[in-house]
Amino acid sequence: MAPSLSKPVLPVFRDRTVKGIITQLTSMYLDNRTRISRAVYITLFVALVNRVRHAIAEQKAASVRDAAKRAERQGTTASTSDDALGGKKKKVELNRDFFRSLLRLLKIVVPGWRSKETRLLISHSFFLVLRTLISLKVAAMDGAIVKALVKGNGREFITRIVYWMLIAVPATFTNSMLSYHQAELSLKYRTRLTQYIHDKYLSQLTFYGISALDDRIKNPDQLIAVDVAKFSNSLAELYSNLAKPILDMTIYTFSLSKSVGGEGVVFMSLLVQLSANVMRALTPPFGKYVAEEARLEGEFRFQHSRLIDHSEEVALYAGHEAEKDTLDKGYFTLIKHVNYILRRRFYHSFMEDFVIKYFWGALGLMLCSVPVFVKLPGQLQMNMGDRTETFVTNRRMLLSASDAFGRIMFSYREIMELAGYTSRVSSLLEVMDDIQNGHFEKKLVSSSGTEDNEAVLKGRGKVVESRDIEFIDVPIISPNGDVLVKALSFKLRAGDHLLVVGPNGCGKSSLFRILGGLWPVYGGTVHKPPFTDIFYIPQRPYLSRGSLRQQIIYPDGLRTMRAKGVTDADLLAILKVLNLEHLLQLYPEGWDAEAEWRDVLSGGLQQRVAMARLFYHKPRYAILDECTSSVTLETEKVMYDNAKALGITLMTVSHRRSLWKYHTHILQFDGQGKYVFTKLDAEKRLELEDEKEDLDVLLRQVPELERRIAELTAE
Repeated sequence: MAPSLSKPVLPVFRDRTVKGIITQLTSMYLDNRTRISRAVYITLFVALVNRVRHAIAEQKAASVRDAAKRAERQGTTASTSDDALGGKKKKVELNRDFFRSLLRLLKIVVPGWRSKETRLLISHSFFLVLRTLISLKVAAMDGAIVKALVKGNGREFITRIVYWMLIAVPATFTNSMLSYHQAELSLKYRTRLTQYIHDKYLSQLTFYGISALDDRIKNPDQLIAVDVAKFSNSLAELYSNLAKPILDMTIYTFSLSKSVGGEGVVFMSLLVQLSANVMRALTPPFGKYVAEEARLEGEFRFQHSRLIDHSEEVALYAGHEAEKDTLDKGYFTLIKHVNYILRRRFYHSFMEDFVIKYFWGALGLMLCSVPVFVKLPGQLQMNMGDRTETFVTNRRMLLSASDAFGRIMFSYREIMELAGYTSRVSSLLEVMDDIQNGHFEKKLVSSSGTEDNEAVLKGRGKVVESRDIEFIDVPIISPNGDVLVKALSFKLRAGDHLLVVGPNGCGKSSLFRILGGLWPVYGGTVHKPPFTDIFYIPQRPYLSRGSLRQQIIYPDGLRTMRAKGVTDADLLAILKVLNLEHLLQLYPEGWDAEAEWRDVLSGGLQQRVAMARLFYHKPRYAILDECTSSVTLETEKVMYDNAKALGITLMTVSHRRSLWKYHTHILQFDGQGKYVFTKLDAEKRLELEDEKEDLDVLLRQVPELERRIAELTAE
């Protein structure tokens, strides 16, 4: 029995020439085109499913890592050392952290489906779809115009030109609407985000915590005023620069696949995807560069602001040369980084332009030539005009699709820039959340070593609201992490006027910051009245922008003043007590006069205005921090007598002996961690101080007397 012969697996080519082999392969492809298309589409679908599966697995792994990081973070101390903060900077990448931060910001700028932003996005999307459909119609009309031109049909050519001009009206209107929507979206995003940040920044004393208790954010003004605007603009641009190209690619690719075959489009897409992956691998981390540039811009701006704030001190020290060196160093550091970015962008743009414009363009020309050189199944016989129309239409759609894909590729750089802005804005929100939750991170330069104070800094005490003030074993901490007093205990009732004295850096200001709710309580228990019952007057009071009336009633507004039943006549009575009524006569606008009061008023007048502010609010307790250092003794007496007459319990920090008689208790720090809290007998203390001074004078005379006795003895 003869063995059966099986069919050969490989095709047998009857014509062994190159042209013959290509012709036979083309014929075999056309005969099996349906099977090949199905195999290609099934392969792409399986690859997509596998990609989604891997993405889900990565998300789960990232969730586990984030949970571990959060658990580790909760176990760390609230105040970190210099080594802990000296680690690497946060890297800007398109990872899960970026998308989580971006999603949080998106929920802020687009708060709900019924918001104005959502309606604007829907309208914007409608015009994006309309613009793509108009582009398809324009591509078909271009082919018809060229066909009429090739055929030499003048009437049809003119008719097509008229139609082409008519469709330009909705096309240009659509383009204008897209630009308007993008600008409006950017503005609304910025408004939402700025309002949200202002609400958090100016609540629970967060603005103070960022500048005084935490040093992760060096320049919040730069983040709020500049980076928020850049983020909003980048987000609005990115939606247009991503949504329209993706839509264009989808529609143009579908239209092209009907004309030149889906396999050709898939094969070209694979080549494009391969080259795109190579370009992505060679693309520099522009998001990291942008974030660093924004940081350097903020530091440069902060250096100028710092010079303006301390211009008088710098001028008195003749420190302009040193400040110039600092500013020049900050500027040239910024410029060096910007030049580095420009060089990286030059090489990257060279690569992008070559691949996108020329390599992909050549692939597109080959794809458009398929209907001319290859007769596809179901394709009708075409003459010269039909082939020209098909080629022009396909090329127009291909150019649009290529342009759309190019914009998607270019958008990767924009996405990285958005990642940089997202990182900076989200870091501001995260720090504000931490501060409101009592978590601070600050470089400590403690003179005694941060290890010794770690246990104290890690702890948290209790704050209990009450009518009286009482500290029970409360540690007093300096801004750099030193424990000034390990356990401070005292009690002060309403009407017990307290004088706080001691050398510089002993804890006087820290005590009042704790009492005012500015600093956290690191241990023990603090009983204190609510924040509204305590009023603070520093040595150099804050004068806000606004009218003269606003300086007296700050932080109240005119409406709040009226609601309290206070009139301008009541304010005038307060000014008369402090001999300030002449301020109304200096300006014809009277109470509504506006000026830069910090520059107009002298130091003594500013302190009297601050005291008028105290008389207006009439709190239960007042913290007076050297607030009479620039006024006369007569004015000082008027201030304290009227404050006590209004029932205000005074807590004063001062070294002036003239103030002792206005207080009933004294809290004295020695600067070595010890303190004394006792009742104050002003007259007796003054006698003792006078006697002490007399003895000091006598003691200083002892060496001279001994020398004179020695001289007399020698004679």
